[in-house]
Amino acid sequence: MENQADMKTTVGGNTQVGGVPPVEGVAGGGTAYGWNDGGFHSNPIRGTVDPTKVPSSELLHVWCMPSTSNVCQQEMPRSLECINLLAARNERESAQVAIRPKVTWGGPDIAGVVQVHCTDLCSTSGGRLVVGESLTLRRVVSILGVPDALVPLDLPATQLNLLPGETTAIWVSVDVPAGQPPGQYEGEIFVTALKHAEWSSAKCLTKAEKHEIYRALRGCLDAAEKIDIQAQEEVVQRMNMANTDLKRILASPTFSECSLDNSVMDMMDEDGFTNLSVRIKISVTVWDFTLPTTPSLPAVFGISETVIEDRYGMQHGSDEWYEALDQHFNWLLQYRISPFFCRWADGMRVLAYTSPWPADHPKSDEYYSDPRLAAYAVPYNPVFSSGDSAKDILRKEVETLKTKTHWKKAYFYLWDEPINLEQYDSIRKMSTEIRSYALDARVLTTYYSGPSDAPLAPSTFENFIKVPKLLRPHNQIYCTSEWVLGNREDLVKDITAELLPEMGEEWWTYVCLGPTDPHPNWHLGMRGTQHRAVMWRVWKEGGTGFLYWGSNCYEKATVASAEIRFRRGLPPGDGVLFYPGEVFSSKQLVASARLERILNGLQDIEYLNLYTSKYGRDQGLALLEKTGVYLGPERYTLDHMAIDVMRAEIFNACRSDH
Repeated sequence: MENQADMKTTVGGNTQVGGVPPVEGVAGGGTAYGWNDGGFHSNPIRGTVDPTKVPSSELLHVWCMPSTSNVCQQEMPRSLECINLLAARNERESAQVAIRPKVTWGGPDIAGVVQVHCTDLCSTSGGRLVVGESLTLRRVVSILGVPDALVPLDLPATQLNLLPGETTAIWVSVDVPAGQPPGQYEGEIFVTALKHAEWSSAKCLTKAEKHEIYRALRGCLDAAEKIDIQAQEEVVQRMNMANTDLKRILASPTFSECSLDNSVMDMMDEDGFTNLSVRIKISVTVWDFTLPTTPSLPAVFGISETVIEDRYGMQHGSDEWYEALDQHFNWLLQYRISPFFCRWADGMRVLAYTSPWPADHPKSDEYYSDPRLAAYAVPYNPVFSSGDSAKDILRKEVETLKTKTHWKKAYFYLWDEPINLEQYDSIRKMSTEIRSYALDARVLTTYYSGPSDAPLAPSTFENFIKVPKLLRPHNQIYCTSEWVLGNREDLVKDITAELLPEMGEEWWTYVCLGPTDPHPNWHLGMRGTQHRAVMWRVWKEGGTGFLYWGSNCYEKATVASAEIRFRRGLPPGDGVLFYPGEVFSSKQLVASARLERILNGLQDIEYLNLYTSKYGRDQGLALLEKTGVYLGPERYTLDHMAIDVMRAEIFNACRSDH
């Protein structure tokens, strides 16, 4: 058999020498352990490096990784293979492209500049997944040394600075619209080393050059401001003058790096340019399963309103405040998450609400009726102080909402983790008031123990599982910490045995600072499959909903672009699933890789539900274990290959032409 270190892989017209087995989740899976890096040495480049004359594969290592990989700066190169993804309609699937310089050819402080350019993904039947809409790129940025923040990149082409001895990762996502025709969609990603532009940019300008640019721009503005709408000839004349001045400015050496005349975009049509590029083929199989618009599992995640107010300097109830909350709400919906805004009071009492507007406001009806929203929180106390009493406001809210068809989505989240009898009694009293207005109202309580000062049973665990007897009929959603179970899945039946489904009682779960490694959670630095396994665990244990306490709960800051600091006393990443875009000079909220893996886990649940609907829950559980994806909180796959195998089996068993 041929020595693996001597084998060559040809992808998209690029021949790269490599001795690394295929990467999990990318073109057939495999593992990276035990490879011989001797296969990556190529013929040395002699003399001055000119990227316009040398194939980029001689200057760069480029390879692909699955979405569950934490691609660190010291990640070592592997063989390049195409990206193969399987996606349902209304699903997002992702992979990563890693780039590491072999040599330095750039300017000061960098190894070089690369251009990353994407094409649309097209099918033979004429279907198209458009770059910038269905196909997006984000740069993976490390937080506390862990790759996590996903900063949006310009499309269809973007430029990146590479640093010597460091690996840069790009997160590639494909969002398949619900109406997309099934089929095989193919496209390419080009990675090209660029010649370093002369450093004659603004930081090197003389004072006279700056004044010249300023005067030209000022002249354009004056020409536009002085236009008399009545005089059409003057409009044309002034616009022509401004157009000429702007073209002259953009054509100046100052903007040579930005000018389309000197950019890669004009070169992309030239065979000579693309022949130098490293080409990554991306293939997406879109099948005829459509993920339900309304998630099967309500996953309710908190957003701290006070963090938004402090960081962005917004006054509670201002127009800017409403706009910010609206942005956060709609942004999180794309992750199959049902957001609620929250504010904590003494003793872990919590004000939770999904809409900041009153129930009779059209905006609230828009929020609650959104089919992407699986559940919404109704505030017990007023979001704003007013002349009306809190009881009158609550009564009006409930009486308005209970007439709506979306009332079945409603819940009240009153207290976070009560620990003593006084706190449990407070929940009972608040619930009594709510239920006096609507007997079918649902109250949710998170807890990890029974009352410490009035034990319901002799042992700690028995005290915990007897909580329903203490709260009934004042609580309907019993939301327990996964930490309580440890690695004892068999304890689930003891918890659910205490519930009365015929009375509308449900069992939900949550994670927070616990459970800890190796159990599934969303802490920074955990494995990618460990993040994704949270939802596998929920599905296997049979929970009917999930709560996460906070998704933007960083340390207090009063500047939007202030560095992200995690709260003291909590594991890094706990309570933080996305970042303010201003920290990364972006106008958008910036997702974490962990948030993307949460979405993947929620999508996996829809796949498992589809399989179960056809073959039964026992067969669904058997598939989860047979493929090695998830057997228990300490026994789940560390390798992405198992995930692809499970999804492929569901695809083969459930597609319409099967």
